[in-house]
Amino acid sequence: MPVAEIDPDEDLVYALLSEQFAMVDPVAAAEPLAFLGQGWDNALFRLGETLLVRLPIRELSAPLVTNEARWLPVLEPRLPVAVPSPVFVGSPSSRYPWAWTIVPWIEGKPVAGLEPAKRGGLVDGLAATMLALHDPAPAEAPLNPFRGVPLAERASAVEARWPEVARHVGDTATRRLQLVWAGGIEAAPWPGPPVWVHGDAHPLNLLHVDGLLTGVIDFGDITSGDPANDLATAWWTFRRDDRDRFLARTVGSGRYDDHIAARAAAWAASFLTAVICDEPSRELFAGVIANTLDQFTTE
Repeated sequence: MPVAEIDPDEDLVYALLSEQFAMVDPVAAAEPLAFLGQGWDNALFRLGETLLVRLPIRELSAPLVTNEARWLPVLEPRLPVAVPSPVFVGSPSSRYPWAWTIVPWIEGKPVAGLEPAKRGGLVDGLAATMLALHDPAPAEAPLNPFRGVPLAERASAVEARWPEVARHVGDTATRRLQLVWAGGIEAAPWPGPPVWVHGDAHPLNLLHVDGLLTGVIDFGDITSGDPANDLATAWWTFRRDDRDRFLARTVGSGRYDDHIAARAAAWAASFLTAVICDEPSRELFAGVIANTLDQFTTE
């Protein structure tokens, strides 16, 4: 019977390391192991000083790790910041049902913990990373029905959330989000070709040291499609002046179509509807919600 969800512990990870990774690097496989936490998709264990073990915790997230393992080695050389390209891909076994990875430890703290007013130093690095990533993707690139698709394909899901959004943020803020969303729906779609899209470039997946971007993590939602999905980070991550500088470096580069800013703002609004309507996400993304709502409701 397929396993829907699992709760990895250190004993399981040590067993997997001994059975599989020790044959590749016996010294690293014996390094101290420390549980760092568990997100929606993966359990994370630091291995020594330089490595991180990532294990999917549920069946639905297992393909995301597989996508990362397949495509990050292809994308890593073109990107100007560190990304978690696997150094080892573990196999399913009798102990654990899915593929798992060991990736380099990337120095830095999540940008979500940095005050929005102090994020200006991230603008150049994040803009350069987006521009480097957004090259045409091959036909065999993974597809994600929730990321990088035409906004019209997300319309029914977003519109169903408005009553719940209004309950949490009020009618005025909800109407503003609805206007932003409508502007994206009315804008011309991405004319193509499909480009690589991270799909989840919010401040919890951006790392910094002293306010400078050092890494972009969690490429599990990587897909091909409309880069507006990624440029939504302009609203998720920055305050108004820094957002405008980020958009000037990206939208102003000439790499994109004339309607990408409207679609990017709509993607930012769409993300808010999703996290506002999910109680655990509301707490986790409280800072992102507050920062983005402030921009949409005070302009």
